[in-house]
Amino acid sequence: MHTLFASILFVTMSSAVFSQHGNHGSNNPNQTLSVSPYAEFMTRTIKALSAQQIDDLRVGRGMGLALAAELNSYPGPMHVLEHEQALGLTAGQKTNLSALMVSMRADAIMAGQAMIEAEIALDRLFADGKASIDALNIAVSKAAQAQGEVRLVHLRTHILVKKDLTPEQITTYNRLRGYVVP
Repeated sequence: MHTLFASILFVTMSSAVFSQHGNHGSNNPNQTLSVSPYAEFMTRTIKALSAQQIDDLRVGRGMGLALAAELNSYPGPMHVLEHEQALGLTAGQKTNLSALMVSMRADAIMAGQAMIEAEIALDRLFADGKASIDALNIAVSKAAQAQGEVRLVHLRTHILVKKDLTPEQITTYNRLRGYVVP
């Protein structure tokens, strides 16, 4: 089941990435060649991840992976704690949310490291000239599963945060974050 979920997630995210990039090739032999926007990626350690993305994964940042929760009234612990006074958090809520944030960060760092390693393995497959359909299927499944785990860590935490807040605090949070239409 995890493999199916990971594969669906990977295909969905890949489709979004591919749709952002126009036609980089040309069948017109008279057209002047231009440098690909990917040329600068040649020097990356992991071709599919920027230095910022690698850094974000190593320190457990959300990278927008929990937007499905955040934008649907499931706040994250970091932003709730940033607004603790305006939300009127109790001492118990602050303690619980701080613990959730520490736990989430630790889990996200472990999942992020697994994602980095999976992306390195996928990159090496091609860099070493050992790419085959079978090896590719395995490597992509591992990379997609790892990415799904990173996202799951963040989304799961948003669910737990919501359980610790009152409906009024969530309404105030949404307003403070600019999510409520005036």
